[in-house]
Amino acid sequence: MRCLYREKSYECGDYLEVNIYPVYRAAQGRRAKAKPTPEAQKKLNEKNAARRLERLINTNFTPDDIKCELSYRPGCEPTDISDAVRDCRNFMRRLKRIRAKKGLPELKYVYVTERGEKSGRYHHHAVISGGVSPRELAECWGLGYVQKIQPLQFGEDGCAGIAWYMNGNKRGQKAERETYRHFHASKNLVQPKETKRDGRISNAKVRYLADERMGTSFDEKAREYERLYNGYTFVRSEPFYNDVNGGYYITVRMVRDKTEFGRRKRKNKN
Repeated sequence: MRCLYREKSYECGDYLEVNIYPVYRAAQGRRAKAKPTPEAQKKLNEKNAARRLERLINTNFTPDDIKCELSYRPGCEPTDISDAVRDCRNFMRRLKRIRAKKGLPELKYVYVTERGEKSGRYHHHAVISGGVSPRELAECWGLGYVQKIQPLQFGEDGCAGIAWYMNGNKRGQKAERETYRHFHASKNLVQPKETKRDGRISNAKVRYLADERMGTSFDEKAREYERLYNGYTFVRSEPFYNDVNGGYYITVRMVRDKTEFGRRKRKNKN
């Protein structure tokens, strides 16, 4: 069974995410893939959804945009998940009209609907275009409270923390989870640029970068990744060794050299 390593890269504005993983090719026929357990598949689905959300936020939003939480006052609570999602969709439509009247660019948004584990109440986590006041947001919502209004704060790995928070704590009845497990997004969002390359990084090099027993330091990894991905500064890597197939899996996060974070990290290295 021959193995080579694939690089799957996502350019997300000033950020780069690279997933390095093995691709197996049999000399004859195809090897049947082992199916993950339902629990393992659920965790993988949630992880992938959070990463997709992170990429969209990093690609489409800036520190001029905001995040907020929409909740309901007594008497306005939706009866089920469908009503909750419809409420948020209507909020976005009203917000679009407000922005048009103010001469602002078209609204961009992503949101996740969640039901509290203890309270059983629905609420929404949203990232939206900036330029509208808290009072106007409250008037557009009209069903309760617009809380935790904050400008987006980008770190050296973008808005990863916000995406994982929004997509990481789903609650509710079992029958409803599938309905609102993933996020909703406006159709005008730009998708991250995705590229694939096979075999550029040798098996030995992947092991050198991933295996902690090799004694590779952070600075050595940084230099190697920055040679591989010119124009970006290394932030961190997340290596994983699969005992089943004997392959290494690495997620690499980088930021453009020209950004404040890129310049700062470069300066600290020198």
